[in-house]
Amino acid sequence: MSDKLQKKTSESLKENSQYALAFGLIATMLFVAGFPLFVIFFFGIFAYVLWKTFSQPSRSETREIFEFYLSANELLRDDERRWFGFEVQEVIARGERILQLMNGAPPLVYFTLGALYNKIGDYKSASNHLAYVLENENADEATFNYPSPDLRNYVRILRKIEREPAEAPQTSAAVRSLERARRNRGKTLLENSRLLLKEQEAKKQEAAFAEKKQKELAQKNAEKTVEKIFVSVVQNEPGAYSIDNGREVSSTENQPTPNDSANHKKKKQKNTDDPFANRKPISEVLHDIYDSK
Repeated sequence: MSDKLQKKTSESLKENSQYALAFGLIATMLFVAGFPLFVIFFFGIFAYVLWKTFSQPSRSETREIFEFYLSANELLRDDERRWFGFEVQEVIARGERILQLMNGAPPLVYFTLGALYNKIGDYKSASNHLAYVLENENADEATFNYPSPDLRNYVRILRKIEREPAEAPQTSAAVRSLERARRNRGKTLLENSRLLLKEQEAKKQEAAFAEKKQKELAQKNAEKTVEKIFVSVVQNEPGAYSIDNGREVSSTENQPTPNDSANHKKKKQKNTDDPFANRKPISEVLHDIYDSK
């Protein structure tokens, strides 16, 4: 970020000078008390390492909060820039990390996260964060009576920025913009998130119902296909039965057998050998006689 919360060089020099002054005073007292110089020197190095170890995270976490405000304000601003999805996700991850690491995170962090979740369409997370800020009495700044060291350090820097906005103009503008959005658009964002969340859930239910109906229809079609195949196979099998005028008829009933063929040949041969095979019946002969008269 181009906007610096504090001038690093002057701040580092100020911190080192304070440590040097304190160490010089303590070292003088120890030397007068008769401690060897190497013990005093070792004690000074050890104290400096401990001081840097336990003091640096608090400052870095506080700085990260204001950098989160800067990035989030750029994303939430109504301009014509088009942001990539991973950019928004990275800023959201930074805000979530602040909530995890900081004991008693500022309510503005929750609101900013809720607005970012609303922007990407995660309306459930947006509703949760916005509801915590707008509907929870414990989320009001006036209820923070016993602050953690991180929160105290955050408030100290915040008040300094508010008193001297020229030292961090972009950070000051980002904080004011987010606070104004929280005051003017917070309830609207919460209602919008809840409404869109209901619509999303309704669409999911409709999609699940349609998918279920489609699966049932596909299962019915599969059962019908299997039934048709089964009937076709059964009808084509030897000895299968079919319906003929309400009577079950075997498929082999009308099929000629070798015995039937032999009987037919014998009958035909018998008719050929008989000289009277073509003789007319007596009724036809009498009928012809009467017709001739």
